[in-house]
Amino acid sequence: MAERFESVDDVITRLRTADYLADVGIAGVVFLADRLEKPILVEGPAGVGKTELAKAIATVTGARLIRLQCYEGLDEAKALYEWNYKKQLLRIQVDREHESSWADVESDIFSEEFLLTRPLLEAIRSPDPVVLLIDEVDRVEIETEALLLEVLSDFQVSIPELGTIVGQKQRPIVILTSNNTRELSEALKRRCLYLHIDYPTLEREKDIVRVRVPDVDEALAEQIARVVRSIRSLELKKSPSISETIDWARTLLYLGKPQIDPVVIGETLHVLLKYQSDITKARKELEVPNAEAAV
Repeated sequence: MAERFESVDDVITRLRTADYLADVGIAGVVFLADRLEKPILVEGPAGVGKTELAKAIATVTGARLIRLQCYEGLDEAKALYEWNYKKQLLRIQVDREHESSWADVESDIFSEEFLLTRPLLEAIRSPDPVVLLIDEVDRVEIETEALLLEVLSDFQVSIPELGTIVGQKQRPIVILTSNNTRELSEALKRRCLYLHIDYPTLEREKDIVRVRVPDVDEALAEQIARVVRSIRSLELKKSPSISETIDWARTLLYLGKPQIDPVVIGETLHVLLKYQSDITKARKELEVPNAEAAV
């Protein structure tokens, strides 16, 4: 059995042991999802910790993390199950040599031995506690979203050749993440608890930096958080994610930069921003010199 959460404070405390700093809003939704056995739909900008939340929950509950990475073109065969056709053909050839009847062949090749389980079916069948992460659900087509909806509603799957496979007594903790690239269906949203994670406050980002990069002192962590906050206030193609803030903190340590000044920002801005147009805009707005000029 998974180690269930006892309270909202218990969620906060235990997630912190996995270096995930959850506020009361995040912890409250996680606690209710665990008790109500309902999926969580987590929306928000890329890089704010949606996927990391699922990983942290799996770590602190002792559950197995099963991840379904969504993408355009994802279908039932990749999400749920498919048959091992090559292995089936080999068995058919062997059975022909033994002059087996088609009824015997069919019952043979459509058995567990030839079934390839994919993440959804694997999560449903697992006898061990599971955290099921359905990542970037907004990338799939409406048809695949309907498949996810069906599975999440009943936690059972009908395989024509094998019958209905019913999930275990304890349902997985299910986290669906979305970057808001398209609107999800009302039916899917109804079945989920909703959680929006935005960029952290200055204080929380400072705390995240100190937890994830312990060698950064409080003064430098605050400078980092303030600079990143200033950059996020600009109109950019892609604002710095929390993971990029952490990478920047590590970069400053590796370069031996205990203080941040315009020259340091100019030399390391590429760690935070990944589009040249964003780098150019940030240099202009923050009055940061080009890296070449700083050398």
